[in-house]
Parts: sequence; structure tokens; C-alpha cells
Amino acid sequence: MFSVKRKHFQLFRSQTNEHRGTRKKHMWIFPLGGLLALIWFLIRVIPKPSRASYPCQQAAFPLASGFVVWLIGAVVSITAVRKAKYSFNRARYLAGIICIVTSVALVWLALSITEEKLALADPLVTNEPIGTARGVQPGRVVWVHDPQATDWQGPGDGHWWQSNHTNQEAVDRMMNQALLALTGEKNSQAAWEKLFKHFNNTYGKGDTGYKPGEKITIKVNFVGCIWRDRTVDSESYDLVRQIDYMNTSPQIMLALLRQLVKVVGVKESDIAIGDTLGYFPNQYYKMLHDEFPQVHYLDHLGKFDRTAVKPSSVKIHWSCQPKDVQQDYVPASYVQADYLINLANLKSHTGAGITLCAKNHYGSLIRWPAQKGYYDLHPHAYADGMGKYRNLVDLMGHAHLGGKTLLYLIDGLYAGRHVADKAPRKWNSAPFNGDWTSSLFVSQDPVAIDSVAFDFLWAEWDDYPHKSGAEDYLHEAALADNPLSKIFYDPDHAGNVKRLTSLGVHEHWNNSKDKQYSRDLGTGKGIELLKLKGTALNASFMR
Repeated sequence: MFSVKRKHFQLFRSQTNEHRGTRKKHMWIFPLGGLLALIWFLIRVIPKPSRASYPCQQAAFPLASGFVVWLIGAVVSITAVRKAKYSFNRARYLAGIICIVTSVALVWLALSITEEKLALADPLVTNEPIGTARGVQPGRVVWVHDPQATDWQGPGDGHWWQSNHTNQEAVDRMMNQALLALTGEKNSQAAWEKLFKHFNNTYGKGDTGYKPGEKITIKVNFVGCIWRDRTVDSESYDLVRQIDYMNTSPQIMLALLRQLVKVVGVKESDIAIGDTLGYFPNQYYKMLHDEFPQVHYLDHLGKFDRTAVKPSSVKIHWSCQPKDVQQDYVPASYVQADYLINLANLKSHTGAGITLCAKNHYGSLIRWPAQKGYYDLHPHAYADGMGKYRNLVDLMGHAHLGGKTLLYLIDGLYAGRHVADKAPRKWNSAPFNGDWTSSLFVSQDPVAIDSVAFDFLWAEWDDYPHKSGAEDYLHEAALADNPLSKIFYDPDHAGNVKRLTSLGVHEHWNNSKDKQYSRDLGTGKGIELLKLKGTALNASFMR
């Protein structure tokens, strides 16, 4: 697949002078990259035109077409300069001035179009952060990798979520170590205290930790259990189809509940966990309910002692301001909660390119994302170029959704591709090397954690994550106060009242081998990735 080295120029139209200057300084590299892109595109597409829809050709086309425009502009501009020189030599000053103006205009037009093409190309710009880092340790993302957590041979060998295939003790250690690394503390209680205090200080609730009686809602990803797909029998609540689909792991959920109840001291009855669009299947429910019977297990119907999700009176306003659609409301369990925890999955997506913490909130609505009569969320989530309105930013920034989120986690024990895969896939990229991803990602920065997971998905697969625009929502979220789309993001009001500020920091690592970001390298105030291996895990869980 064609790929152009992009470290030397900025592809995304950054709003800062620093980025703009860097991009222009290295614009001379564009002709060479554009020529190579054009050659590759023609070689691949002419014999088989259908290849134009391939992700690698979608990446090459903006560079190739931009190069053609640049070349035409350059040739015509040079011709105009020669005509101007000829006219001045013969005292035809008006004609000469017109030729000079034409030459300058063509150069400006060619560069402008080129810049637009570059913005639409694959936007992998390494170690050039945009946005403002968030969290008790700004921009920090913790990645824990422990192959001992997973022991499944694949379909036919039972199911990945069964206790003999996913090691609960190892997962508990991963969760504990991730929290310690995220906060820099030496014990779990201090780590949670630091997280709560930072959150409460940030949102004007005072310098205080968790208070007894405060409620916590955990949003998991049960897209493989959605009510309309009939993967769960609504009469029995048994998972009957796609049993090995990559839903949030019950072991990850159990590890988190143990932390909240046994370390933080949250009453079980003050915790709600689930997915508004899915059923909470028996296979997962029993593993959690046996240990924590008083927790509220949220789902679509609320049968068999689950808690049915209901709408509140709090509205969600889409910043694209769609007309003639039914109003969306935040779930009551979210409005009643003092804190949210976003527990997503490590997956790519056939339409959007990726589906991580931000898109996890499609399951925070009371209705199906494309339900008739409502604003259809799907088109603005598709990977279709950069600089577009992205409804994910509204969900990330709403006061009762992203605005209440204390912690972001990505379950990467078994990763896959939605909706292409019915079971997880082993990864070939290092350090997985033909094994399960066996990972957990944790952060307080919603943009940073999705940016890191995007880089992992990009490095492993050359299909869906490589679609142009797969990361556009990260750019829009990082620059929510002045996005490339020029959208006034304000999900809390019907009109343009209070624009969102930056929701976090976005950048890409230097390379897939070293996986270093600007804070790791000491070159910027972007992302810091702490990498923890299973062999280095601290086994003092909850001491």
C-alpha cells in the first residue's frame, strides 16, 4: 500500500501559526510525494477502476490530484512570468503587470488547493499535538499489556469471556496497575482520591474526593447485544447468536466494580452499569451479579432484575441543527449520576473507521442511532474526509455525558472489527506477534486515549482505520473552540450560546515500534503514553 512519509509537513490545517509555519517551511516535499502518489494511483486504478475505492487509493488520490493542480499552476505561472518579461522589454507595462498579477494569483491558488488536498489526505502527522491536554497528569494514557490475561484458542474452544479463558486475577492486576500509573500514586485508595479530587476541582465542585451517596454510571459497549439484532433472546436473556462477539469483557467490568466498591467505598446500589441499546445477557450478568447483586444493571427492557433505561428531561442538541427531527434526551441514569465512567472496546469500524470511547456514546441514547424520525447519526460518523461536522464531538462535550466522565477506559483484551468480524482477531503487529491484544488503556483525556487506540488500529490493519476522515472527530474535538469545520459546537443549548472548549489533545506517535508521543520525547505538551508489561505488574491488588 502506498504511504507518504508525513513527519516533515502538516497535513491538517492547524489553527496555530506554529503549525502553519511548519507546514509551509516543508512544502517543497509535496511535488515528490504527489508525483509518487499519482504514479501509484494510475498503476493500480487504470487496470482495475474499482480499486479507486480501496483505502490506500483514497489515501493516494488527494495527494495525486493536488500534485496535478500544483503542476498546472506552476507551468501556467512560469508562462505568465515569461510573458510579463517580454511585455516589459517592449514597454507594454499594463500587459506586463497583468501577467505578473496572473502569475502570483495562480501560485496562490495552486498552493491553496494543494493545502486543501493535503488536509483531506491521510492525516498522520507525527508528534505535532493539537488541542489542550486534560487529566490529573495532562495527556497521559496508560497502556497495560499482559498476555497472561487471555488464554483462548479461538472459536470452537469455548468462549473468550469464560473464566477459564480470561484470567480474572490478571485483569484485576491490570486495572490496579493502570490506575496507579495514571495518577502516579503507590496505592489504589490514593489513586482514586486523586482522580476524584482533580475532577471535582476541574468542574467547580471543590477540593474533595468521592462522597458517600454519590452515584456512578458506567457506560459499557454491548453493540453485540443490541435489542434489534436478536443476538440475545428477549424471552430468556441468553446470548444466542454472535456469542464470541467483542463486547466489553465481564472480567474488565468485574475488575472495575471491585475497585469502586472495595477500594473507593461506593455502595453497590449507587452504581449503574450497562448499555442503553443492548440487553444485559445472562452469560455476563451472572458473573457480575453473583458478586455484586445490588448494582443496577442497565439495559433496553429491564427484564429479569435488570434496570430499564428511561429518558430524562435533559435535551441533547446537535450542533449541525437538523430540522424536523424528534428531540433526543439524556438517559435518566446519566442525569442522576454524579460521575460517569466510559468503558469502551478496541475495535475498528467498517463505516466510521474506528469505534472507541467517543462512539461508545451512541449507546448512550434511548433510541437506535439511525431510527426513523430522529436525526440520523450515521452519516456524520462515516470516514469521508477531514474538516466535517462530527456529532461525536457533541456527545463528548455534553454536560451530562463527557462533562461528567471521571475516567476513560478501553477494553483491549480481545480486539476486532465491527461489523466485519463475529469474533475477535489475533494481531500480528508488535508486541502482540500473532497473539491476542491482551491490553487495557486508561486515561482522563478522551481525545488522547482515542488517539492512542487509533494508532494501534492503524498499525495493525490497512483497511477501515485508513479511511480518510477516520480520525476527523479527534481533530474537531481537540479544536472544538475553533474547528476546521467552523461548526459552533454547543450540545447543551438549542442555539449557539456557549461554544465548547478543547476537549483534549490529539497527535500521533513517532512510529509503531517505539510508540512515543511528544511528552515522551520532551518535545511538546501533547500525549504521554506509559507502557506497562505484564511481567512488571504489581501483584499487590487492593492491599
